[in-house]
Amino acid sequence: MDARQLWLRFEPYHDVTYFTPESRAATDALGCKGGWMGYFGMRAAPLGAASPELVTAVFYNFAPRMVARALPDAWAVASPSAFLDARLEGVDGALRRLLGDVSTPEIVEAASLARDAASAACIAGRPLAAANLALPWPSAPHLALWHACTILREARGDGHVAALVAHGVGPCQALALYAREHSLDPAYMRSARGWSLEEWEAVSDLPGDLAAVERATDAAALAPWEALGVGRTSRFIDLMTPLALRIASANEAMRVNPMALDPVRELAVPGWNT
Repeated sequence: MDARQLWLRFEPYHDVTYFTPESRAATDALGCKGGWMGYFGMRAAPLGAASPELVTAVFYNFAPRMVARALPDAWAVASPSAFLDARLEGVDGALRRLLGDVSTPEIVEAASLARDAASAACIAGRPLAAANLALPWPSAPHLALWHACTILREARGDGHVAALVAHGVGPCQALALYAREHSLDPAYMRSARGWSLEEWEAVSDLPGDLAAVERATDAAALAPWEALGVGRTSRFIDLMTPLALRIASANEAMRVNPMALDPVRELAVPGWNT
């Protein structure tokens, strides 16, 4: 099983949580001051009214000052439970716009497979995955699929943080190394995560084995799929590929992002169209 190929399929489905007009409208309606307050509020809400220090630690690659501009002020704007409601509202609207019919047999089947995989995810040492897994499952299949994708995504992300720590790669350093290896604009990466030029330059020349980090991340992300089994995992891939392509082709965040993720290029198959 290829953990990265699986990630390429569930990450676009998860990412509608934050980077869509529907998501921004839902957090604006709460009273958030800017998109980043909405992002930090929605993503951190499963942890409760988390401090900026805690969120900086578990999100890992954001500059502390960037987190502190949103938290704890976000919890004065709305409670964590209100942020959870807002993110589900935004996700529902975004998926209905991007996918059209969200009650197809394929989505229902994908949701069942994804829920089984997510329920088998290892949450030991994975705070964001554990916090999301503890939330109630949405009843609508397209939202249950999103919830499963979110658990799987955060479980992989938590494992990635553990790998970075184990390999001695710091938050800003990880971004600098990644930008260099993937030919990403350093100025864009700094802006996206709130680091200053001085902080960036201080770590840009530090050594770090990102290839080893990625191997460790992939290895740590395989447990849900091993539990699901080869046949059911292959079926999940088949079901999620057209969904990921449809979402990515219509979502600008899937064209330019700090993950260098381009599902349209990496997953496109002959004869596919939106």
